Amino acid sequence: MHMRSIELFAGAGGLALGLDKSGFAPSAVVEWNADACDTLRANTKRANLPVSGWNVCQSDIRRFDLSPYAGKIDVVSGGPPCQPFSIGGKHKGFEDKRDMFPEAARVVRLLQPKAFVFENVRGLLRRSFAKYFEYILLQLTYPYISPKDGEAWDEHLSRLEAHHTAGRVRDEHYRVVFRMVNAANYGVPQKRERVVIVGFRSDIGEDWSFPDETHSEAGLLQSKWVTGGYWEEHRVPKKDRLTPPASVQTISALSPEAKLKRWLTVRDALADLPPPSTSMDGIIKNHRFQQGAKTYPGHTGSPIDEPAKTLKAGDHGVPGGENMLALPNGDVRYFTVRESARLQTFPDWYYFPGSWTESMRQIGNAVPVRLAEVIGKSVVQVLKRHNRRSAA
Repeated sequence: MHMRSIELFAGAGGLALGLDKSGFAPSAVVEWNADACDTLRANTKRANLPVSGWNVCQSDIRRFDLSPYAGKIDVVSGGPPCQPFSIGGKHKGFEDKRDMFPEAARVVRLLQPKAFVFENVRGLLRRSFAKYFEYILLQLTYPYISPKDGEAWDEHLSRLEAHHTAGRVRDEHYRVVFRMVNAANYGVPQKRERVVIVGFRSDIGEDWSFPDETHSEAGLLQSKWVTGGYWEEHRVPKKDRLTPPASVQTISALSPEAKLKRWLTVRDALADLPPPSTSMDGIIKNHRFQQGAKTYPGHTGSPIDEPAKTLKAGDHGVPGGENMLALPNGDVRYFTVRESARLQTFPDWYYFPGSWTESMRQIGNAVPVRLAEVIGKSVVQVLKRHNRRSAA
């Protein structure tokens, strides 16, 4: 039986889809952006799909009616808008009106879920935001201590700190942990570092830690340069293989990292896709060739035999060329929407109805589906264990 969740700031649905695959059924998928909602609806309205029938709610969470869900939700999840903390943004943090972490804490306070899962960019951990990140964590730990009317965030932080250190903890608090994870270490063909925050209501009383990593760079290096299995798997002739990097000399077959599965690469993700063409979209959805890719200093694309660079919420202007494929012969081209979706581990049946530019924005903002599924499964296990213990 599925557990019930509610997804906030859903975007194109990567986190919600991964949690759905892990055993959560969303009672509501809330997103305010019309284009992202079009993508969600384009998939949920199709019959016989895992997302068929999702309750997509196009709404600003600040005005969304939460009362029907109070006391009925196992997990609240979402990716509060990350532009305030993005490395590539204006770095306004708590001064940015797009900061939705206070709203995330309010939803937890009102719904009192058994757990929550929130994701954000690694820029959240930059030193200049350290005080505000503490505020985020304490809000989520003690969501019932809400800000007073007109109270500045740092005044609210002081009250939370005083409560936290006084040792008078009410039952309604959450046990909160966070970690910066690299999606490549969990089987995503992309080097994508994100901060994941997970909390469990204090009455759950079960141990939990982030899932163990399953994939490693050492595993990929060993597969390429020690066993040669990577090249053989993809039938790459020896004359077309890259020159081994200097770091290959440090690989130890006995190291814990080398015993993990190898990182997945762009070539792994795209191996069974034909090259895109201007007419391909009618054959394979979202696989249409996009012209105009160029290289220049610092804008070099993602090498095909490495995990992709972090896909960004942009298109032509992405500074590092993250949305381009770099081929061994020096050629580059833009990733198609379908290829980008694969790099974010969306299933091939998941359709993006918007333009290339809009679709790339949504994909670049998404949580990798596989990463969400891995974390979701570990949360499900804890909640099921708690339910069995409670029923005994």
